[in-house]
Amino acid sequence: MTTRSTRSPRRRTVVALAVVLAVLAGFIVRLVDIQVVNADDHIKDSLDVAFAGGQTLYGTRGAIVDANGETLAGSILRYDCQLSPKLITEIDAEVLEGKSERPLWADVSNDVAEITGQTPEEVRAIVGTALADDPDSQYAVLKKGVSTEQFRALADLKTPYIACVSHPARTYPDGAVAGNLIGFVGSDGTPLESLEASQNDCLAASNGERTYEQGKDGVVIPGTEKETPATDGGTLQLTVDRDLQWYMQQLIAEQTQTMAAQRGAILVYEVKTGKVRAAAEFPTVDPNDYAAAEVEDRTSSIFTDWFEPGSTFKGLTAATVIDAGGQTPDSTVVASGLENFDGGARVRDSFQHPAFTYTLTGVLIDSSNAGISKFSQKVDKQTRYDYFQRFGIGQGTNSGYPAEQTGLVYPADQWGAQTTLNTSFGQGVTTTMPELARAYGAIVNGGVKMPLQIIESCTEADGTVVTPELDEPERVISETTSAQMREMLENVFLQAPYAKTVAIPGYRLGGKTGTGEKVDTVNGGYKAGVYYTTMVGFAPADDPEYVVVVTLDEPTKVTSSAANATAFQKAMTQVLKTYRVMPSTTSPELLPKFG
Repeated sequence: MTTRSTRSPRRRTVVALAVVLAVLAGFIVRLVDIQVVNADDHIKDSLDVAFAGGQTLYGTRGAIVDANGETLAGSILRYDCQLSPKLITEIDAEVLEGKSERPLWADVSNDVAEITGQTPEEVRAIVGTALADDPDSQYAVLKKGVSTEQFRALADLKTPYIACVSHPARTYPDGAVAGNLIGFVGSDGTPLESLEASQNDCLAASNGERTYEQGKDGVVIPGTEKETPATDGGTLQLTVDRDLQWYMQQLIAEQTQTMAAQRGAILVYEVKTGKVRAAAEFPTVDPNDYAAAEVEDRTSSIFTDWFEPGSTFKGLTAATVIDAGGQTPDSTVVASGLENFDGGARVRDSFQHPAFTYTLTGVLIDSSNAGISKFSQKVDKQTRYDYFQRFGIGQGTNSGYPAEQTGLVYPADQWGAQTTLNTSFGQGVTTTMPELARAYGAIVNGGVKMPLQIIESCTEADGTVVTPELDEPERVISETTSAQMREMLENVFLQAPYAKTVAIPGYRLGGKTGTGEKVDTVNGGYKAGVYYTTMVGFAPADDPEYVVVVTLDEPTKVTSSAANATAFQKAMTQVLKTYRVMPSTTSPELLPKFG
């Protein structure tokens, strides 16, 4: 039985509990109203006493890698570091008053300077200048682009007035290796040259952003944070081999300087795929320090320069007269060191000799201008023009390199008597190294011209692989003609004066040289005694896998195409080693020079 004395305390407890629950319910209702129901209105009301804050979320620019996935260009973190001059003065004042045991700025600045690579005077001047302009200055740039190692060393100082903000920066771990192909970006991340610029759609990252509102005390206001994530760039894969590229760059630098030439270049072309495995040149550019290179050395002259090919075009003419003119390696013409033709045209060989009964093979071996001119008359000039077009001369290669130059072949109806003959041995026409490599690739690849490419693919951030649109393979000459051309060009390398220089023990090689004259753009005509020398060759001759082109611009120690022979032999040797091409198991057949 419940008495009056026990009922009274229980009622008071219930009433007290009810009051507490009512108050708690009121708080909950109010909290829900503030943070959920009317959150937006309350945020707007708070803006009068809040500050907008934000942070850029940097995406990472995509890497450029070689054929094996080795990095040629990548991104690393750099830091922009800043100081708070006012906080420095406040802490120094506390130290001097005995209220703080922190070191004085005069001492800290010595450590900062040692870390950043500045002098102590420079570091202190940053603070002094900022305070002179504004005694309440909270911001002064200490140094931009410091490394992760420097950032960590600054953080170890544990100073409250140094802050650093990270951002991605471009790096090229192998320096100048493929620098002319890759290009570079500016200090602000803007792509400025070559593939960095032309393939920016693949490589570029999209930055994100984090925004928020914060009170005067720096505390972020709940519910105000918004974030747009960053998107990284894709990975651009090239067809070049990094190690082979490095070797070729060392080789062409040595050969260019040995022959005292203005420029030099080596192009390695894979016959069956059309892929460029190396594109080396000298002078070159280190993308890490592109300002140190001359402006004209910051792009790839391999893809942007054209030249008169000289006698390397005799190979194209020979293939044409075999394929369309019924000639064979043993077909003959009679040619002396100087020949006169209809229409007042005259053709001179590089050496004087009496009338020889040359085979077509012999014309290529001795590189007779007069002889190839006579053979060129076995087909009409329009046919020769059409074959030049089919070989891709003057067409460009659609390689993927920006602003690629094309050769120039005037239409056949614009050829005069002299030009009709000159084009047969590479004068009055221009080409590029990629065009020439692809043309010789077609000559030795069973007559099929493969599309030349330097870009393998772009792998986007989501894993999607995008491959370049390539030209379709195209038959230029018959398989029979191709086989005959391989045999003749092999005999050139077997019987020419430079045969021992280019020979590689155990392997069968073929090719042709060219000594092109250079146009005098000031006075007209050609420069006296100045040449652009070329050597193009392939291996193995019985089953070609690689074409190598070596060029020198105005060599002076040796002015003929023999200047290229040593570099060609070393380059081809390295290619065969790199790709483990087996030595030849068959022997070549020697063809006669004379009928």
